[in-house]
Amino acid sequence: MKKVYIETLGCSKNVTDSEIMLGILDDKFELCDDVADAEVLIVNTCSFIHDAKEESIEAILELAKLKQMASCEKLIVTGCLSQRYPEALIEEIPEIDAIIGTSNFYEINDVIDLIYKDSSEKMFMKNVNIEIPESLPRILTTPKHYAYLKISEGCDNKCTYCIIPKLRGKYRSRKIEDIVDEAKDLAEMGVKELLIIAQDTTRYGIDLYDQPKLDVLLTELSQIEGIKWIRVHYSYPDILDDRLLDGFFSNEKVVNYFDIPIQHASDKILKLMNRRTSLADIESIIAKIRLRDPLSVIRTTVIVGFPSETKADFDLLMKFIKKIKFDRLGAFEYSDEEDTPAMLLKNKVSDEIKKERRDLLMSEQMIISEALSYSRIGRIYDVVVEEVAEEGNILVGRTAFDSPDIDGVVYIHTDKSIEFGSFVKVKITDALEYDLIGVLADEYEYRQ
Repeated sequence: MKKVYIETLGCSKNVTDSEIMLGILDDKFELCDDVADAEVLIVNTCSFIHDAKEESIEAILELAKLKQMASCEKLIVTGCLSQRYPEALIEEIPEIDAIIGTSNFYEINDVIDLIYKDSSEKMFMKNVNIEIPESLPRILTTPKHYAYLKISEGCDNKCTYCIIPKLRGKYRSRKIEDIVDEAKDLAEMGVKELLIIAQDTTRYGIDLYDQPKLDVLLTELSQIEGIKWIRVHYSYPDILDDRLLDGFFSNEKVVNYFDIPIQHASDKILKLMNRRTSLADIESIIAKIRLRDPLSVIRTTVIVGFPSETKADFDLLMKFIKKIKFDRLGAFEYSDEEDTPAMLLKNKVSDEIKKERRDLLMSEQMIISEALSYSRIGRIYDVVVEEVAEEGNILVGRTAFDSPDIDGVVYIHTDKSIEFGSFVKVKITDALEYDLIGVLADEYEYRQ
């Protein structure tokens, strides 16, 4: 029985794809945690931006070295980089034994069998728009109390800077009943927090049901016993209307955490990006959210240095950030990506100015985040415990308003030993720029 190791790069969508591959492989191969022991190496790559491509290529090259230095016999590349550059990868890195696309990763068992029988065949690509089978086995790589739940494949948005529609295909929603069945299986495995993901969760259901159905899906998921938190990621603002917002506010298990990538605040830049929204639309949605729950947390991402972005455009963005005071914000410097319309745009912004603008924006966001963190002192939150920072003294957890790996944490002072994945009440006593500090609520008086 061959030993297999999988390395996953990129976004949470890749995480779920790798978990499915692990589940499929589990019947015929032995999974291992040490790359040096593996006979078959699989790297699930990312190709969203330049830095992601570089990281993926470096990972492939590092694993390729093991074919001479360790027990490795076969090296397989899958994911977005393989979908984007299959011929170039095979030509430039001869150690690669197989290339699999983004939509047929579930054929991993067959591909391994084939390359052991015939080493001459290396490319196993299919149309990116094929339907991925349901009810595939899955082995979680996240902590046991949370899991990602992918509700669709592909994207139809065609933002001018983004290559994802070409790599992942058209938007294909999964059926509500299939998603609910998977969520029930996850709950039976001990999962308490579902992280809903897609390239665009807001458009869920349009292709199947002729209208967005995220609100209906959230209501169905909220009925599942054992699930405590449901968190939605990647909600594009252009169709986030009152009905879809009801899916958040009408279901107690759905946390009021809104991940809304706005990308910019200048209508001119938004149009060049082919974002189907405007500054007025974005302001309206944020106002609706905060009217219904002033304590809702709003996360966003922005791109600085997009072609034709003037100082006036950037100043408008900065003014908007200061006005809105997003709870969470990530900023990226624009980079040209092959085969995207934005690459053909003129009036490029220099790397120096892009970096300067990003630094200015993130410096402002740090001030905003610090103020928001301090405003939470004295409040009591449900916190899920996830690790130990200092044995016997400090635990690390997250509130409902913090998504794993991308948001802040809560440092919990306690003498108690608490099982990871447990939910506890924590009173916030201090704060940092992005993180909170607190004690167990039932120990607060004792520690005063």
